[in-house]
Amino acid sequence: MGRNQTFDTADAVRAARAVFWAQGYEATALPDLERATGLSRSSIYHAFASKRGLFDAAVDSYLDEVIRPRLRPLTGDDVAPGALDDYLTGLRDALLRGDTLPATSGCLLVNSANAPIGHDEGVAAVVEAYAAELRQAMTAGVRARLPHLPAEAQRTLSDVCVGLVISAFALVRVNREEAARTLDTARAVLASAVAHAGAGDGGSPA
Repeated sequence: MGRNQTFDTADAVRAARAVFWAQGYEATALPDLERATGLSRSSIYHAFASKRGLFDAAVDSYLDEVIRPRLRPLTGDDVAPGALDDYLTGLRDALLRGDTLPATSGCLLVNSANAPIGHDEGVAAVVEAYAAELRQAMTAGVRARLPHLPAEAQRTLSDVCVGLVISAFALVRVNREEAARTLDTARAVLASAVAHAGAGDGGSPA
């Protein structure tokens, strides 16, 4: 007869997620995960099969509970014209807030992409899918703000925003203000495109 599980899986995954996010996969040892989750090693293996299994669950949780809620205004059927600027502003504020994991540790997936675990085929596929999801959201935001911009120009502008967002995530661990400045640059590039489009139409942008 199998053992009855006496802990909440989602809570355990969130606790482990915080450790992986702050320390990285390689630097996180099983005793770290035991302390964070309150689970024994045998319970961790029973529930998740391995440290890697727990990491995969943490990444799924990170996408569902951290990344996608922030992107939601850019991924719905009706994206507001100001949704992309709101996203960039909100992310900037989050990275400047010193008591949060985004401010101290950046992005779990960006960090993983630049660590040895990023060479793992499964992790690389998740990071690639995340980048595609981010790009799709940025493109939707650009399209909502600049609907008359040619599609190629929309894609270029969204790629610039994606690159600057990822740069901000990478920078925040060493210089929070520089990360915020990177997002200010993304907002400025978007504002410049809006102003240019308005001037080209002979009037002010909507």
